[in-house]
Amino acid sequence: MSAEEPASTKIGLPFENRDAMRLSKTHTLDALSVGPLDHAGGDKIVRFPGHVLVVKATGRGSYARTTPDRYGFPRLLRPRGKQHFGYSTGDLVRAVMPSGKWAGTWTGRISVRARGQHSLTAPMGRLNVSHRNLTLLQRSDGYGYSVRPEASPSSLGKTVDWRQNGS
Repeated sequence: MSAEEPASTKIGLPFENRDAMRLSKTHTLDALSVGPLDHAGGDKIVRFPGHVLVVKATGRGSYARTTPDRYGFPRLLRPRGKQHFGYSTGDLVRAVMPSGKWAGTWTGRISVRARGQHSLTAPMGRLNVSHRNLTLLQRSDGYGYSVRPEASPSSLGKTVDWRQNGS
């Protein structure tokens, strides 16, 4: 932005852009609609995301070495290490289950246990997996990652103009 250009103080510009392009209200499409667009001149958004990366803060665990009771007194001792059999909670792993009810290949986030039977959270639910059947894909960085589909622009309808509702 140069010194000659005046700063825009217009409120509702993303709404007007979404309304002119007949887009629904999603955070992704709202971010694409920010800024001045000349609809009469032919400005339009030509590419829309099919899927959106969703990042969730999951943390890196607790430093506490005891579990307090309801009065705050220490009752249980927690293990000293956060890693068991080379894995830590939050690692992204691929599990190859050779046989049984859950036979197949599963990918997801694990919660480690000291005995080596870790808990894998996959899209279909939770299952227990031995550390021998795991392959590390990514070390835990304190975030959980997932992908969700974004609404397609062709299936989106006209948005309601909030300025015509008596305000």
